[in-house]
Amino acid sequence: MSLPKPVMRGLLGKRLRFHLPIAFTLSLVAAIAFKYGVTEPRKKAYADFYKHYDATKEFNTMKEAGIFESVRPSVD
Repeated sequence: MSLPKPVMRGLLGKRLRFHLPIAFTLSLVAAIAFKYGVTEPRKKAYADFYKHYDATKEFNTMKEAGIFESVRPSVD
């Protein structure tokens, strides 16, 4: 009893027809999961932060703390 010869002709095309749609589908699912799992919450967090952010108040706080070397704290 001998083993049958493996079919080598057209093997790449046959395997690509099987694996390419799977790879495409998985990459699409990963991209959608990243968009809604990472980028959308990040955009919402930035929007919430800047909704109540006061740049002038933050600047004055840092100025009073002495962080800036070129700006002297005002004497009120």
